[in-house]
Amino acid sequence: MTFPIDFEDSQDETPKQSEKPTLDSVIQTLEAIDEGGVIPANVYYGLSDLSFSDLRKFEAAWSGLPIDVRRQLVQQLSEASESNIDLNYQALGFLALNDLDEVVRETAIDLLWYEESSEFMNRLVDMAQWDENQQVRARAISELGRFILLGEYGEIPESDAARLQDLMVQFWTTENEELDVRRRALESLSRSSHELVPEAIQEAYDTGDRLMQASALFAMGQSYDQRWSSVVTKEILHNDPAIRYEAARAAGELELSELVSQLGRLAIEDDREIKEVAIWSLGEIGGNHALRLLSALAEDAEEAEDEPLLEAIEDAIASASMVGGMLQFDDDDER
Repeated sequence: MTFPIDFEDSQDETPKQSEKPTLDSVIQTLEAIDEGGVIPANVYYGLSDLSFSDLRKFEAAWSGLPIDVRRQLVQQLSEASESNIDLNYQALGFLALNDLDEVVRETAIDLLWYEESSEFMNRLVDMAQWDENQQVRARAISELGRFILLGEYGEIPESDAARLQDLMVQFWTTENEELDVRRRALESLSRSSHELVPEAIQEAYDTGDRLMQASALFAMGQSYDQRWSSVVTKEILHNDPAIRYEAARAAGELELSELVSQLGRLAIEDDREIKEVAIWSLGEIGGNHALRLLSALAEDAEEAEDEPLLEAIEDAIASASMVGGMLQFDDDDER
């Protein structure tokens, strides 16, 4: 279940940090919300940066809130934290990871999108192995991919990086494991240089299962391995939206300039997610052709008064221009 919210409108109503409501008033507000009711915007600041004593007080009230209120709150706090980096919901996020409701637990992982502590990593490992809900396990495995990538950059201990890779291999090679668990394990493992990655990607793609093939395409892009260029080229205009989406993303990650025209076709699709990922990939590939397409798309978005899409296109144009500048720099060096 999702709870739509317009944060641009909410931010106008949200009090300044100096007007942060007391925790007692926040709790009273949440307890007064009926099923399906809207959570007021001032709650966002009231639950940011909870102290240890505040958390203990809030924890006592948390379990008594209706499930739909807990679900709505965690989802909206996750969106709020992405819109305003000054908001910190670490304490509440860890509390929600232990919620009895599987939707709250899964959304709590999203709420902690910025968290890179070993505590969070170890909690994700536990959830990936032992959570009773398959979707929660799969979501935890996906999030561990971020830590696997940190391991590639040497930003977590080698022992932790190896442990996470071994865990993903275990999930992937257990054939009677849940499909979502296996494919998310492949996606996370593909963020590493583990020797099993190429073989696992090929095996996933060869299954013929649409979801497994989508994960294989995701992994192809994450691997940054040009051996997969022909597969991405074959699938970029697939009739299945999930496969088309992942092929479009992989085209950008692999910087396949020969697919710029196909990405241009995807960028005018009705499917918003495919449109946006195609635009992103055009920015990653760069070059004059991509820039011309992006400029035309920007004019269309401006005429349609689609501000979010226009912003995404402008970001892609900036990326494409940077790529073009780097290519020009390389050409000058060769001369």
